[in-house]
Amino acid sequence: MVFRFPMLAFFLLATGLDGFLGFASPPPRQGDEQKLQARIERERNPVKRAKLKVRLGRVKLLQAIDAYDKTDHGPYQKLLDEYLEVMRSAWKDLQESGRQAWRKPDGFKQLDIGLREDTRFLDDFMHRVPYEERGSVEKVYHEAEKIRSAVLEALFPPERPRKGPKSFVEQLGDQIAKGVVPA
Repeated sequence: MVFRFPMLAFFLLATGLDGFLGFASPPPRQGDEQKLQARIERERNPVKRAKLKVRLGRVKLLQAIDAYDKTDHGPYQKLLDEYLEVMRSAWKDLQESGRQAWRKPDGFKQLDIGLREDTRFLDDFMHRVPYEERGSVEKVYHEAEKIRSAVLEALFPPERPRKGPKSFVEQLGDQIAKGVVPA
């Protein structure tokens, strides 16, 4: 038992406990973006394509933050715009797939989770950017929140459509609402 603990500690640290503790993920490699672009172009399934676009969006966002940190203030805005366009495209792919999000949430959930995590990154990023430059980051933040709220509305609609006929109580309620009192 004494020998297992150091091995367990090494295993946990080697398998990503640092990500669990909240350390920032390393900046993506340039090859990752190109591989994701190639896979997106090959993919015919709109749900899988949307999932890949969520990953590509994260890469773009991290590249924008990294570009700003390296004092390359010019390209970070372009990368933020690319991030926003990728996320809009992922949402559009899911909408055009014809899937009902509340029934088959695959893809929709990944987009929601990705947007939620990305808005946290954007919120942290907004606080690092000077006030004069913050407007462009806020615009991207609010647009990502708007897409996320649309995804949540698709996942959790106000009322699910019914499959079968209305129940007796619902029919009675409709008649009362119309002003027709049953005898």
